Amino acid sequence: MISTNRKYIIAAMIAATSLLLTSGATSRILTAYLTGPTARAELTSEDLGSLPIQIGQWNGLDVALDEAVIRAADVDAHVNREYTSPNEAVALFIAYGIRARDLMPHRPEVCYPSAGWTLKGSDASELLLSDGSKLNCRIYKFERGALTRQAVCVLNYYVVDGRYSPDVSLLRSKVLMGPGGVRYVAQVQITASVIPEFPGDRPDRAVRRFAADSALLIRQLLPDTDALGPVNPTR
Repeated sequence: MISTNRKYIIAAMIAATSLLLTSGATSRILTAYLTGPTARAELTSEDLGSLPIQIGQWNGLDVALDEAVIRAADVDAHVNREYTSPNEAVALFIAYGIRARDLMPHRPEVCYPSAGWTLKGSDASELLLSDGSKLNCRIYKFERGALTRQAVCVLNYYVVDGRYSPDVSLLRSKVLMGPGGVRYVAQVQITASVIPEFPGDRPDRAVRRFAADSALLIRQLLPDTDALGPVNPTR
């Protein structure tokens, strides 16, 4: 079972990370308002890489991204991993930046269709975490191909200055604060492929389970914005 999962998850990871090369023009216009100077919350890929390789029953493996993809994404830090459990496999991609314009365009509902995938549905989801808090996220299902159908399930959420958001709505609300309204943005995408031999909602369960298991550990890696002091747009 797990070897079959690994084959499909590798395909999902290639599809997911290659989509970083695309973006939405409307998003570029919106994020122009969010790029002013402010107190910075910088992280490196090494910082994000301290996310545990073992998370509960999940075992991780770092997967290198092509340099062209990294340059196109233009984020300050990232993590790209495959995590497997005895019966499931997911791809994890975390992108982090202090410039909202670099992350806002790379949304599943924009990038996947532009790469030839058809959106088959999306649902808002609220996951209960181990500390009693809740993670708001959105789960997308995409398909492509006729003779050889490919299908993926993508769970996506953002952490904006310490707050969870299932989409870019929180980023958009920061427009009202003017330039410098965003200290940092982290985008988390968890992807699982639909395996023909095991139809149904297994990928949906896998991305939900991994998101719930990993969310607090990811949040612990991100800056405490209270320590940065007040926002200073003129800085």
